[in-house]
Amino acid sequence: QVQLVESGGGLVQAGASLRLSCATSELTFSAYTMGWFRQAPGKERLFVAAILWTGGTTYYADSVKGRFTISRDNAKNTVYLQMNSLKPEDTAIYYCAGLFRSYSDYALKSKYHYWGQGTQVTVSS
Repeated sequence: QVQLVESGGGLVQAGASLRLSCATSELTFSAYTMGWFRQAPGKERLFVAAILWTGGTTYYADSVKGRFTISRDNAKNTVYLQMNSLKPEDTAIYYCAGLFRSYSDYALKSKYHYWGQGTQVTVSS
């Protein structure tokens, strides 16, 4: 049973930093592009960041570029999202997801094969 489990969310003030982790199991981790998405109440789930399964290429939504950093540790089967300079508009449930060997579909939530349960990030003003 493939599992993705996010952790690291919480309540922080604007300007603070937070690091999210997504631990995976029963997944050939190095063969998967990994992505982070977020969903605020009443809104659609949106792409945040992705890191490709090979080469380490990263992609970011314009709204987080320069503030967030996605990384992966293949030895630990874990993907991370370092979030700096957090803003109230970053408040959302954050989900990690896995997409098998994709170079181009990293921002399309409908393409991802596996999803975690999400972790809540709340940023106060």
